Amino acid sequence: MPRFNPLVETLAPPPIPSVFAWGKAYDGRSGPMIDLSQAVPGYPPHPDMLRLLGEYAASRAYTGYGPIEGEDSLRTAYALHVAETYGAAITAGNIHVTSGCNQAFICAAMAVAGAGDAVLMTDPYYFNQETTLAMLGIRTRFAACDPADGFLPDVEALAAAITPDVRAVALVSPNNPTGAVYPPALLAQIYDLCAARGIWLILDETYRDFLPLGAGRPHDLFGRPGWEDTLIGLYSFSKSFCIPGHRLGAITAGAGVVEQVAKILDNLQICPPRSAQAAVATALPLLADWREENRREIARRVEGLLSTMAGVPAWRVGAVGAYFAFIGHPFGAAPSARVAEKLAREAGILCLPGSYFGAQDGYLRFAFANADVPTIALLKDRLARFALD
Repeated sequence: MPRFNPLVETLAPPPIPSVFAWGKAYDGRSGPMIDLSQAVPGYPPHPDMLRLLGEYAASRAYTGYGPIEGEDSLRTAYALHVAETYGAAITAGNIHVTSGCNQAFICAAMAVAGAGDAVLMTDPYYFNQETTLAMLGIRTRFAACDPADGFLPDVEALAAAITPDVRAVALVSPNNPTGAVYPPALLAQIYDLCAARGIWLILDETYRDFLPLGAGRPHDLFGRPGWEDTLIGLYSFSKSFCIPGHRLGAITAGAGVVEQVAKILDNLQICPPRSAQAAVATALPLLADWREENRREIARRVEGLLSTMAGVPAWRVGAVGAYFAFIGHPFGAAPSARVAEKLAREAGILCLPGSYFGAQDGYLRFAFANADVPTIALLKDRLARFALD
């Protein structure tokens, strides 16, 4: 009998479908299901976004192959957006469009590391990034984030974990799963560490459009002299435009990285989805005010979650921000998967176990962006009444 690739065969199945199965077993006893499982916007795309998607999808101009690096219109529009966001001299040549941010990560990883090399991640980590590295034969090293410090990375712990085979440090800020927002000064320290060690910093900023109000620029790293030799930025259009099904992401990097990624993507997809690129290129300036209001709405949901959780102090908020909260459950050494499954089946609260993100069995991930403030408020009574045994 033919064999499977052991690097793929030994991976656990995708986690989200298993969590959805728990939810299907819920009998409605506590009221409507509260779905905090997946990082999706809990509000629809703007009507103009839908109009643009329809118009460009119906255009013959976008039915053929396009540039590997992405449509010139989107590369130019997004470069301008990045330049304004960070106050840096970013051009279209620094942009490579991808089919979602997961693909951006796999391309960045393949561009800088190969089988037998290693990438340093934080614990907790985003599970798709860890499994991506595993199936490529790239080793993972981990540096634990201290819950007492809001799950922020520790620079000394990262430095101690950089072994000779480490080719990059991979970070997510705002973080998935914890929601922790990494301060610019901390990111600057980690950048300096990577530059000093001659390794890459892969920075996934999928959720940067939902930074706290008044947070200012996420960092100044794209303005550093020679940043192209250290930093690879990742982004997703899915969240801010509410179009995760259209699979659009982007890499911001030096021209050398863009050249390597083009080699990879020519074999993976030839070109990103063309009509969606054209739609987003038009929508970037057009829907700026709408995206800002969505940021304010997510901020309201953050406040709603904090207020709700204050009413059930046995459940601890380890960190919160952007789309996520990392919630400590009150059941000691009980496996987080057991807690999450019973919450889904009996309390109608669908969330992810902390164990899906590393050695985090004391925590659950609440993806609260999918729920409005009144829905979030329903958590208080359900959590207060919930018992594991």
